[in-house]
Amino acid sequence: MTVQERYDEAKRRYAALGVDTDAALERLKKIQLSMHCWQGDDVIGFDQKGPLTGGIQTTGNYPYKATTPEQLMADIDKVFSYVPGRHKLNLHASYAIFGENEWVDRDKLEPKHFQAWVDFAKKRGIGLDFNPTCFAHPKSDDGTLSAADESVRKFWIDHCIACLKISEYFATELGEPVMMNIWIPDGMKDVPMDRRSPRKRLKDSLDQILATPYDRSKVYVAVESKVFGIGKESYTVGSHEFYMNYAARNDVMCLIDTGHFHPTENVADKLSSMLLFYDRMALHVTRPVRWDSDHVVIFNDEAREVAQEIVKNGPEHFCIGLDYFDASINRISAWTNGMRNFIKALLYAELQPNEEYTKLQDALNYTKIMSLSEQFKMMPYGDVWDYYCEKEGVLLEDAWFADCEKYEKEVLSKRA
Repeated sequence: MTVQERYDEAKRRYAALGVDTDAALERLKKIQLSMHCWQGDDVIGFDQKGPLTGGIQTTGNYPYKATTPEQLMADIDKVFSYVPGRHKLNLHASYAIFGENEWVDRDKLEPKHFQAWVDFAKKRGIGLDFNPTCFAHPKSDDGTLSAADESVRKFWIDHCIACLKISEYFATELGEPVMMNIWIPDGMKDVPMDRRSPRKRLKDSLDQILATPYDRSKVYVAVESKVFGIGKESYTVGSHEFYMNYAARNDVMCLIDTGHFHPTENVADKLSSMLLFYDRMALHVTRPVRWDSDHVVIFNDEAREVAQEIVKNGPEHFCIGLDYFDASINRISAWTNGMRNFIKALLYAELQPNEEYTKLQDALNYTKIMSLSEQFKMMPYGDVWDYYCEKEGVLLEDAWFADCEKYEKEVLSKRA
């Protein structure tokens, strides 16, 4: 059977249960993911030569990572060629591209240092998101926005203000809003004697950053929590409770990273509660294994549950980015699998009889909910996915990886 024939049969079967697959695919096509640039080079960037710091660690020594802007852009293009739909690219400030003898430190970054990325995005008709890079820098070792050293704290405040201006530039040039997400690694390895003072300094730093005039219709600021980091196991200044309250008080987004919570927490359960108090919220989707290990997203129960909450609560209320970095496998494959797998999860959610589930729950008919949801697990979901990929002009599930292997042999393996 052809892909079209398999889809027609799947469409008929879904319709018999009240689900319009054509409508589901149209809704899916409107959901944008923001693909993180840092999977391609293990979060190294182009502005510093030092080690990766800030409680972050990439593991693995798979060869052929991108080491130049040209290589990274080529790899990003390859991944986008495998991913159905129109998506965005998420940049860290450490990916500034300087001309010869043009380097400036992060507090002095300007839009011109990202002109090559704007040109890249314009040519491909995509938007950009942005992040200050408050790690992997000589001035990040003893705190950033919460640092006790006022000169260090000012450096990072100025960096975030510079990033606000760069984000606004992106939005103006590309014609779509930019999410600018602030995450800091500040914390302590052992039990702190004073938890409040660093958080008070962080609050003051954020207040100073947000006091800078910027167009809120163009730049959506988000703040991101984390439960711990390597070398920061006992205390993180930017806890979930801190940022959730700060975001609500200051009308910015509270970003939920699915790997930044305790292993037993159900992150998907948080989303509906928060959306009762926020018009919009941000997500970083990753796959924690035990703790925040940033494994590649797979099509598992956790991804499906997060996707179901996005679909049920309205995708228009979410800014969705991916955030993982695996150096133990082919990086193009890692990027592609994560992107495709979360789009699969979103499609799986769109193909559920969500309104019917709500009616059954309100009627206390839990017996039928269980039976119906189990029935839907056996529906020909894969045939709908293949049709979507073919319709969007990307390789099917049984073809893209062979092409990825060819790219490694013909392009990646030629890198020094």
